[in-house]
Amino acid sequence: LAEQMRQQRENGDDGDGEGKGKGKGGQGPNGDSPFGANGYHPEGVRIGQDKGRHGRAVKVWDKREYKNLDDSVELGTRNIKVALRRLRKWTRDGAAEELDMDGTIRGTAEKGYLDIKLRPERRNKISVLIFFDVGGSMDSHIKVCEELFSAARTEFKNMEFYYFHNCLYESVWKDNRRRHAEKIPTWDVLHKFSRDYKVIFVGDATMSPYEITYPGGSVEHWNEEPGALWIDRVTQTFDDVVWLNPTAERHWDYTPSLEVMRQLVGDRMFPLTLEGLEKAMKELAR
Repeated sequence: LAEQMRQQRENGDDGDGEGKGKGKGGQGPNGDSPFGANGYHPEGVRIGQDKGRHGRAVKVWDKREYKNLDDSVELGTRNIKVALRRLRKWTRDGAAEELDMDGTIRGTAEKGYLDIKLRPERRNKISVLIFFDVGGSMDSHIKVCEELFSAARTEFKNMEFYYFHNCLYESVWKDNRRRHAEKIPTWDVLHKFSRDYKVIFVGDATMSPYEITYPGGSVEHWNEEPGALWIDRVTQTFDDVVWLNPTAERHWDYTPSLEVMRQLVGDRMFPLTLEGLEKAMKELAR
């Protein structure tokens, strides 16, 4: 085999089962010899070619590299729903409107006539409060945030959301088109919901560190108190708080403000990936 290959090379035949023969009698570039590269042969041996073209080679004498499947890809709505389902606490409450099949069978057998039993519907008791960072550097993450928002509204029947920009300050809002006219005091939000609400911040935490640590640090208005104080108030008010960051985790060390925010939420910042979202839900479910 080696001798045949050597002779083919000396004759200038580069065929291998990966192209259509062009040279006289299969000789020359793109020939029809079973050995070489960029030629054609139905059962060729591919050597020295960057990739397959026809999928016919019976052997490939090159070092081939393969990539592991990536679990850090951005999420689709369906995958997000699956990950969010880890955060569930089932309970039956409310009006008895669902047929209790086991109870109906048992009651009918005991009484000798049809005894229909009803029970409350099984519901997810978890309550969720989400704060979405919008504008600026978050514009490049709109798609994944929309997917998260859509999935969360489907999975959590008891969910509230608010918007903020860069860092949480003394006010938030529900409608970005009217954010200057219809602001909601953050104090009102902190006093409106019970401690058992699961709080999720969604943002890239990418800003000037002054926006977090100093009064007046906001780029849009004069904040009397630093954003760090408001983040601390949230973590003191609610038992379970996590931060989901759409920025790839490998870039986190290069952003000082991100590290500051990560410390403020007790190192409970997770990348907005399939793996990161699952870890965040486990943290909230503890």
